[in-house]
Amino acid sequence: MNLKLVVMGVSGCGKSSLGAALAQALGSRLIEGDDYHPAANQDKMQRGIALTDDDRWPWLAHIGALVRDEAGGAVLTCSALKRSYRDRLRALEPALRFVFVDITEEEARARVGARQGHFFPAQLVANQFAALEPPVGETGVVRVDALLTLQDQRDAVLRELGVARPG
Repeated sequence: MNLKLVVMGVSGCGKSSLGAALAQALGSRLIEGDDYHPAANQDKMQRGIALTDDDRWPWLAHIGALVRDEAGGAVLTCSALKRSYRDRLRALEPALRFVFVDITEEEARARVGARQGHFFPAQLVANQFAALEPPVGETGVVRVDALLTLQDQRDAVLRELGVARPG
């Protein structure tokens, strides 16, 4: 299947876990967006400095091109907090679908605070919620509750996309 998805949401919502589960279920390449942040972006986040749009544009162009150029299906994990970011990705790959992992700020902060060895600090969670423009009403978007089990999230997304789960 040549389905191309972005699993999106604030830090701590479970994008990476759900993205990996969907990529496995679909037999698609997983592209972890955070792995492609330039060192300068990672350094800013480690120091608790929120990224600007100017920091994000080259990164979005790069990861969007990775998805576009993937011959088979691809699942990209990317916060895609603003509509302009999602539109930038859609411009590169018009058939792109989005999975919005919806979570409360309190739960996201707790999850990020409990992570070990990740460059994104819990103090930036509030910035992510301030920047978030939920994709309500946008075409090609599936919303899933971050508090569901990973399997229930995966299965709900596959149902919404009209994809039968293998096995």
